[in-house]
Amino acid sequence: MAGFDDSLVREYFEMIGFFVRQSRKYAVQSRRKRADEEGDLLVINPAPRRGGELPFQLFGSDLPGLSAAVVAVKGWHTTKAVTPTMIRKGDLLEFVRKEAVEAAKDAFADLTAEDGRALSKVLVLPGIPAQEPQRSESVTLLKESGVDHVLTFRTILENLVQAVEANQSYAKSDTLQLLRLLRVYEMVKVAQLELFGGPPR
Repeated sequence: MAGFDDSLVREYFEMIGFFVRQSRKYAVQSRRKRADEEGDLLVINPAPRRGGELPFQLFGSDLPGLSAAVVAVKGWHTTKAVTPTMIRKGDLLEFVRKEAVEAAKDAFADLTAEDGRALSKVLVLPGIPAQEPQRSESVTLLKESGVDHVLTFRTILENLVQAVEANQSYAKSDTLQLLRLLRVYEMVKVAQLELFGGPPR
């Protein structure tokens, strides 16, 4: 399942114009990951939007402002939100270790050195709690651990479903083709436009 989650996130970043490099194609199970194996994806925006600080939780409209990032994908779909207890266990934060960040910077050295891009650490997860005080505690724990931003699978799926055209064939992408078929057979619907304004974030 990790391969599907990685592919979904990769499709999303590619769809919005990022260059994506997958750090490895194999799963590490019987040993601790090396520093260069921690991040699942390395992403770079060839034309980032300048100015303005990005929020901790990213939405589709925020991503054009992201310059470059090491992305860890945690598709724990048995829960809708990652709790403070899960964060304290530390399993999802290995990609922010100093060695892992240095390995990611080395992988991007030739692309980021020219214009001095900062390398963000983005965690893709099911969600963060909606209710206080768990939400604030989760955000604080993630920030203190070195996570710069979180991106939820809900945001990714909503954006992909809205971007997929029902009358196009996505033969080169199983993920987009599946989403297209779900739209064709009206199993999912694109979010309705708001009364005054554009589509919701």
